[in-house]
Amino acid sequence: MATIRDTDYLFLSTRVRALETRLLDRERMDQMLEAHTNQEAMRLLAERGYPETEEEVTVDSINEMLAKEREATFKDFYLFAPDRRLVDVFKIKYDYHNAKVLLKSEAMGQDPARLLIEAGRVPAKELEEAVRSSDLRSMPVLLQDAIVKAREVLGTTKDPQLADFILDRAYFEDMFRVANETGSDFLESYVRMLIDAANLKSIVRTLRMGKNAEFLESVLFTGGNIDKSRIVNTIASGGGLDELYAISDLKEAAEAGNAAAKGGGLTRFEKLCDDAVTACISKAKYKAFGEAPMVAYLAAKENELTAVRIIMTGRLAGLDPDVIRERLRDSYV
Repeated sequence: MATIRDTDYLFLSTRVRALETRLLDRERMDQMLEAHTNQEAMRLLAERGYPETEEEVTVDSINEMLAKEREATFKDFYLFAPDRRLVDVFKIKYDYHNAKVLLKSEAMGQDPARLLIEAGRVPAKELEEAVRSSDLRSMPVLLQDAIVKAREVLGTTKDPQLADFILDRAYFEDMFRVANETGSDFLESYVRMLIDAANLKSIVRTLRMGKNAEFLESVLFTGGNIDKSRIVNTIASGGGLDELYAISDLKEAAEAGNAAAKGGGLTRFEKLCDDAVTACISKAKYKAFGEAPMVAYLAAKENELTAVRIIMTGRLAGLDPDVIRERLRDSYV
């Protein structure tokens, strides 16, 4: 395959800068929170390019809107990206989400249709048929292996959490592998940061449960900036999160994690973990061209879709705007 140069992204970088102006900033999110009606909140979204709707706002209609927006974003970047694997890194999550849904639905005798998301590398219906028939040969190798192992564990232990963890481990491994294959240092650093944040959350949960080092090692993911063995050895010897993350972008999150590990609230801690990842991708704002602006935009768009879901489902549940606001992560713009 021919080497892709930064200059091959000149057109796409220009397009990304234009699209960034339509991302939701914190001011627009606050306006949605304070809107008098749900329809008014949806109109504020429509002004930023989301599809307009006159139908009643429900959880299902919100999910459908977000699914269409995500699908359109991936389709758009697939058309213009010199290397589609840069987009695949963001699609991989939905392959593993769908695998979880299919295996749990199979075990419980339920219809998975409502929970499947059409955004992965593998079309949801194709994956559903492969799982149903146990013919996984056309699936990506890591996904194949993870489904087989997760199904076996779910069948023998009846523990969906164990099955989920097998799929989560494969998800991070798959994502790291594809990011590494692209040769993009920026994308790889983003994936490493995601893994670091996931591992920090795992450490805190392990400490809250009073579990030992062996358990901690079993729930950590490989591929982060901080090696698994270092994490386990530090925690096992009585070291703190401050020691592990002193020179990391997750330093502030780790400080909050100390309190959370002792039984304090998780909301602020988890928000700081996610905000550190956003700060990582925000470095792309200073890149004139290359793949970094596109990668950062896709990550920012995913964060935006999550924020919209939090705002609108919170409104539908009748939550106070300040309660919803506490759950929102930092905006990319």
